[in-house]
Amino acid sequence: MNIKPSYLVVALLLIGLIFNSFFIVDERERAIVLQFGEAIRPNVEVGFHLKAPIIHEVKKFDSRIRSLDEDPDRILTVESKYLLVDSFVKYKITDVLLFYKATGGSFINLNNLLGQRTEFELKNQFGKRTVTEVVSGERDELMDIMRENLDSSVVDLGIEVIDFRIKRIDLPSELSNSVYERMRTERKRLAEELRSEGKEISREITAIADKDKVVILAEAYKLAEQIRGEGDAQSAAIYANAFSQDPEFYEFTRSIKAYTETFQSKSDVMLIDSDSDFFQYLNKSLGDE
Repeated sequence: MNIKPSYLVVALLLIGLIFNSFFIVDERERAIVLQFGEAIRPNVEVGFHLKAPIIHEVKKFDSRIRSLDEDPDRILTVESKYLLVDSFVKYKITDVLLFYKATGGSFINLNNLLGQRTEFELKNQFGKRTVTEVVSGERDELMDIMRENLDSSVVDLGIEVIDFRIKRIDLPSELSNSVYERMRTERKRLAEELRSEGKEISREITAIADKDKVVILAEAYKLAEQIRGEGDAQSAAIYANAFSQDPEFYEFTRSIKAYTETFQSKSDVMLIDSDSDFFQYLNKSLGDE
């Protein structure tokens, strides 16, 4: 069976027209139908749809949540201090017609526009706040405000801002070095002040301790002298009482004490006349024998 080439061409054209007369939009997509470059069916819903072959053109776009995460922006605070702000935006397409008109259906163009508006809003919000406020004090509040303002500013782009987050905030490298040196100098100055105060307090404590030491030693010496005087007085009274009761025994003990103190060492040598007063009691004792 011979099939003419013309019939084969016609059959292929018909098959092509049939496959080109319908399209399917799944749940992850948004679609728009164009006729000669003009949108005639915006925001086509999910499902099976018919279209005119060749005349109608279908554009499909990813409707899932997407992220814009660019390089950190250099932002100025109300204190005229620069910060490097690293942030990201999460968004999704909600109006395909607006998205197509604003960007020509290009996510690259969309990211450029969204990035510009994000940077503008960051400068606007950071320009009202100090470094301390944006770093810690009002960071959560700042991110909420950024999300709301961004969402309002991108309505014409046909998207919705789902979330905005600040990942980190850093000082520029040249400013970081300057801040580090200033902090190091300040810490060194504070350490010197504390060290100087410590030395001054140490000197005061030492002076007080030395003063207390002198006072305590003086009082101790005074008390010792007082006790020694009382002891000498008691000793003299005891000796006087003993002498009055037994003069001979008193004279004996005095002589023994004198002999003991004189001959404390075996190497002590004294040349004294035996009739001297030193041996008076001893000679007397020998004479009595």
